[in-house]
Amino acid sequence: MVTHSLTVVSALLAAVFMAVGIVVRQRATIDVPAEAGVSPVMLRTLVRRPLWWAGTSAAVIGYGFQALALAHGSLILVQPLLVSALLFALPLSARLAARRVSASEWIWALLLTAALTVFVVLARTEPGEYVVPTVTLTVLCVSTAAFATLLVALAVRTSGTPRAVLLAVVVGVLFGVMAVLTKIVMHTATHTGVIAVLTNPELYLLIAVAVIGTVLQQSAFHAGALQTSVPTMLVLEPLVAVALGAVMLSEDISVTGLEAAALVLTALAMLAATVALGRGEGAYEDRLEAVAGDR
Repeated sequence: MVTHSLTVVSALLAAVFMAVGIVVRQRATIDVPAEAGVSPVMLRTLVRRPLWWAGTSAAVIGYGFQALALAHGSLILVQPLLVSALLFALPLSARLAARRVSASEWIWALLLTAALTVFVVLARTEPGEYVVPTVTLTVLCVSTAAFATLLVALAVRTSGTPRAVLLAVVVGVLFGVMAVLTKIVMHTATHTGVIAVLTNPELYLLIAVAVIGTVLQQSAFHAGALQTSVPTMLVLEPLVAVALGAVMLSEDISVTGLEAAALVLTALAMLAATVALGRGEGAYEDRLEAVAGDR
């Protein structure tokens, strides 16, 4: 029970800091032209802005809490809880922009809160096998790299909504893989020791995926149509992480009868609320970018 509570609290703290990171980094990059979204120009602009560094620092702290949650809990429990970042991003974004949260946004936020509460109560997860064979890890990395390279190549040849969607898909998949690698690394650290972590490839793959995913996420923020890219990222990350956790790591969830039906309904409610809130926040950010572009 204590471990379950620690996992949930750590995941929610991760969501808080991730929300701050998302909102602040979006604010720091509103006036960067969309055509500079996948280029060195974007990076050179951002590294000169203290506001962007503040948002990045918050995101790093959020990842630290995510890693702590994954050290004690399964991907099936932790990753869906991270969508609660939208609940914290909503009032923060509204306050920074001096706007009011709409009634529909509050309704979706309450639905997401209720769904997350039910999920935490019902989700009794079973631990998996976190020592992954080299062959399995190689297949994961090669297939992910090929998929990401193909979509990024297509993204740089497009603009606007198509680019935003392609980059968001890549980011969602990369962050899902990143969560899996984080779980493996944290399991190794807690059960085998730091030396084993430093001598295994998972840590270095994790660092590479984190850097590439962060850069592409920032690029997606500039590509336009945030009401599409934001929910795409937030929905794909837990889906990919949970799927890989079940297939690669043999994680499972222990429910029967009505509990299983309730979890399915809860998952659908979380999905709907995440998309609705993500689209609402993204649409508002798009309007801010349009205003900044007219100046």
